[in-house]
Amino acid sequence: MLYRKVPKTGDELSVLSYGCMRFPEKKGKIDEENARKLLVKAIESGVNYLDTAWGYHNGQSEEFVGKMLEEEGLRDKVKIATKLPHWLTSSREDMDKYLGIQLKKLRTDHIEYYLIHDLTRGGWEKIKALGFADFLDAARKDGRIINAGFSFHDDTATFKEIVDGYDWDFCQIQYNIIDTTNQAGTEGLEYAASKNLAVIIMEPLRGGSLARTQPAEVQAIWDEAETKRTPAGWALRWLWNRPEITVVLSGMTDMTALEENLNTASAAYPGSLTEDEVRLAERAGEKYKEIMKVGCTGCGYCMPCPFGVNIPACFELYNSYHMFDDKKHEKFMYISRLGGLLNDKSAASLCRNCGKCVKACPQHIDIPAELKNVKNDMEGPAMKIMVPVSKIYLPIRKRLDILRNR
Repeated sequence: MLYRKVPKTGDELSVLSYGCMRFPEKKGKIDEENARKLLVKAIESGVNYLDTAWGYHNGQSEEFVGKMLEEEGLRDKVKIATKLPHWLTSSREDMDKYLGIQLKKLRTDHIEYYLIHDLTRGGWEKIKALGFADFLDAARKDGRIINAGFSFHDDTATFKEIVDGYDWDFCQIQYNIIDTTNQAGTEGLEYAASKNLAVIIMEPLRGGSLARTQPAEVQAIWDEAETKRTPAGWALRWLWNRPEITVVLSGMTDMTALEENLNTASAAYPGSLTEDEVRLAERAGEKYKEIMKVGCTGCGYCMPCPFGVNIPACFELYNSYHMFDDKKHEKFMYISRLGGLLNDKSAASLCRNCGKCVKACPQHIDIPAELKNVKNDMEGPAMKIMVPVSKIYLPIRKRLDILRNR
C-alpha cells in the first residue's frame, strides 16, 4: 500500500481508503459477515482510513464499523472519518449531541477526521449561523476530534468560499474523469491543495458506474491503450496521478473489487502515467460528456436561478440516470440532494421558464426545456411521497437516537 501525507499534520493516509456507504447487504441490512471480511482484508493490506457517516446504510454503518473494529482489535490501525448531519441540527448544542452519539456508536473517545457533511450554499449559511466554528474549535481542543473538514456538493465559487471560511485540515469532493468541471472540479481541487488542505476524493467511479460495462464509444478508447487496464483501473490511476489528491475512497462491495483496487493502488505514484495515458483517460471522460443527454459542463454561468433551481446538479444527475444502469441510485441522489430531503429544495420543478439562464449559457442549451425533461424523468410520485414522509420521520429518529444514547 502507498501512503500520502496530510499537508498540515504529516499524517500518512493510505491512497486507497474504504468508503463505508456501500457494504454488501442482506435483507436490507449490512451483511456483517461479508462486510467484516472485506474490512479485515483491507486493513491487513494497509488501508488505514475508513469513511462513514450518520446516515449510511440507514444509520447502521457507524455502529457496524465501531463494533467490528473493537471486536477485531483493529481500532489502533485505522483513522476513522465520519460526518456531522447538519441538516438535522437546529442549534449549536445539537452539534455536540450528534458528535456524542457518534462517539458511542463508533466505540471510541475520538474521531480522527470529522467532517461537516454535504455542504452546499444553503448548508454553509446555516452552519455559520449556528456556530459551527465554535463547535469544531471546542471539539478539537478537548480531543473529541483531531482534524476538521467538510464534504461538498455545489459550485466552485461556493467551494472556494468554504475553503477560506475556516481553518480546515481537509476536504472531500466528488471528482473523476467526468466531473472535472462539475461541483468543485479541477479548479477547486487545485485551490484546496494550494491552501495545504488534504483532498479526499469521493465518487471516483461515480457510484461504481465507471467500473461497469462501458458504452461502446468509451470502451473503444480504453482498447487503444498499449498497457491494458480495466475501466476502474484507468479511472483510479488517473486520479492518483495527481499529486494534489491525498486519498481516494472506494465503496468496495465484494472481494474481487477490493483485490483489484488494492493491486491498482500498489503502483499509484503521482505522475506515474505517461502523457499519452493521461490523455487517453481524458478522452474517455470527454466521450462520456459527448454522449450525455444534456451537454452541460457545470460552468455555473446560469446560476443563481431566481427560483432556486440548482441547474448544473439537475443536469449532472439526469445525465448519470441515462448513461449508467443504476437508475435507482441516481434517482435517490436527486431526491436527497435536490428534492428538499437534506437541503433546501432546488429541483427542476421549481423552474418558471423566465429565460435568464438561456441568455447566460455558453453552451446555448435550452435550459427550461431540458429541465422539463429532468422533472419528468427524475421527479414524480417517489419524490412527492419520500420527502414529506422523511421530514416527519427524521426529527422523530433524531429524538429517539438522542434519548437512546444518553
